[in-house]
Order: sequence, then structure tokens, then C-alpha cells
Amino acid sequence: MSEGAGGTVARGAELARVFDENRRFLFGLCYRMTGSAADADDLVQQTFERALQTPPARSQDPWRPWLVRVAMNLSRDELRRRKRRAYRGPWLPEPIEDDLLVEPAHEPASTSGRYELLESVSFAFLLALEALTPVQRAVLLLRDVLEYTGAETARALDLSEGNVRVIHHRARSAMTGYDTGRQPPTRDLGERTLEVMGRFMQALGARDVAAMEALLAGDVVTLTDTNGRYPAAGIAVVGANKVARFHAGIARLQVLQPRVEVRWLNSAPAILGYYDEPITDRFAPAFVTIGELDPAGRVRRIYTVLAPEKIERLLASSPGISPSGTAARGSPRRRPRARRRRASRPRP
Repeated sequence: MSEGAGGTVARGAELARVFDENRRFLFGLCYRMTGSAADADDLVQQTFERALQTPPARSQDPWRPWLVRVAMNLSRDELRRRKRRAYRGPWLPEPIEDDLLVEPAHEPASTSGRYELLESVSFAFLLALEALTPVQRAVLLLRDVLEYTGAETARALDLSEGNVRVIHHRARSAMTGYDTGRQPPTRDLGERTLEVMGRFMQALGARDVAAMEALLAGDVVTLTDTNGRYPAAGIAVVGANKVARFHAGIARLQVLQPRVEVRWLNSAPAILGYYDEPITDRFAPAFVTIGELDPAGRVRRIYTVLAPEKIERLLASSPGISPSGTAARGSPRRRPRARRRRASRPRP
């Protein structure tokens, strides 16, 4: 084997090692930037394609800073493209299991940063990021979630430290509304949310508007993401009575009762629902619902994802569900159960 061929093999082995060591970290970073697991997969793949085509000039330097720089630039470009694309109805993040957003052997889930690691994948946090520009989003994530210094952030984003300070200040200002009512995820909050949302789903199954309304905050908001595929409110529904009646009205149109599983998604208990048999194309074959409580313990947000492209990954990880979202033939009925969080979760 020639020296050149040997060098190529060695380079390939090194890149394989780098990929294994950094793939999950980069996936978590790209997911936080875009709110889309599908986009994160693509962006990680593109990042390593860049590494194959144009690797760092200084081979002795650590790989991760270079990979972060490339992944962040690609993510910012993707966000700019997404802003130009029309989306039908409310947009919600793609729900995803926490285990895919943490890096098992590195750092703890709670950090000394402004925002905790698991908090940074919550629907509330990701939706708050939508008010930021792509570069503001990148700076905030690096500075306030991953705890990069100003100098490290500047190098990662090809900015001056002065620009980073200005952008960081503006990004934090844009997050003021989120910060005012923020509730970082905890085990206790998750258990309380699961209990209240369970009662809400029972009331919904009984079409009991009064019982649903009693569980809702007066200023509750419900958002439904269908990307125009299924009947749903094209805008946010606001107010306890309106939200209760909206959900009851949708439930009355359903001929079949869904099966449900409880999953831990985006740092919160979530309800994954699906049907025993195919139903009309007018209704989604599967859905994900995530609730959020206010400090008084009432539901202040209900997020429901029906867009099929956003729940394919979850359906694929459920052996009792077919790719279409219906229960697989012969699969046993599943009882709702809560996924238990580990005592300590690592960083992405």
C-alpha cells in the first residue's frame, strides 16, 4: 500500500472516530437551533461531509470547535431558508425523546448556565427562540446554554467579541417574556403535569367541557400543528372556555377512541395517541400532546402536533404502532405509563 493510500485510510479512521465522539453533541446543538430532528439529522450529515471535503487546516487542533462552527453556520442558513418557506397554521417543534438530546458520558443535565440543558429543549423555550434572528439564537445557545465564553462564541460564529456582546444583549432582551414565566423542568413539575393532563384527557374523553375548563388557566393557549393536513384551528385558541370547547368539538368528530402512551418528550410528559385501525383522511392517524402548567398548577399551554412528518420518528420507535400511525395488527393494548427520568442526565 502506498504512503498516500495509507494516509487516506488513517484519515478515514480518524473521521470515523470523530463522528462517533461528536455526532450526538452536534445533533443536540442543531436540534436546539432548528427545533427539527429531521433538519438536525441533515445538518449533522452535512457537517461531516464538510469534514471529508475540506477538513481543518491545522490537523493537530481539536475537532469539536471546528465542527461547532460548521454546524452553527449550516443551522443559521437553514433557519433563513425556513423563514422564507410558507407554513400552514401554527408551527411547533418536532417532539423528540430526551435520550436523543443528551450525550451519555459527558456532562450533567443541570448546568450553571442561565438556562438548564433540559429546559433548552422544552417547547416553551424553543418557541421563545423563534422570536430571535438566527445569529441571536446561535449566540444565546452558546453563551447561556452551553456556557461558551464570549471569545469562544466569537470564534464559533466568526464574529468579533464586541458583536457577540451586542447580539447577546439583544437576544436576552427578546427572551424577557419567556424569562418572566419560566419554569425549568423538574421531576416534581413533570409528575404534577402528568397528573393534571391525565385528568384533562379523561374529561376530554367524556366530552365534559366544564371539567376541562376547571383544569385550565384563564389565559390558556392551545396551539395545533397540522401543516395544513387536517382540520384544526389555523391560529392560537385563547381562553379557558374557548380552549375547552375547541378540544371537545374536535373530540366529538372522532368516531374511534385513540390508544395512548405516555412518553417523556422535550423534558415534559407527553401523550402519544394513535388508532386501532385506519380512519378517514380528514383526521390524523396519530398525535402528540404536551401540556404546560402555570405556577398555580393549571394548564396554561396545550401543544398538539398532528403533522405526520413531525411524529414519524416517534412512531418508528413504538413497536405496537405501524408507520401509518395505527396500531400494528396483533399488538396488545397499551396502558398509559410515565417514563421515569434518570437521577442525572448528561449534556448534549
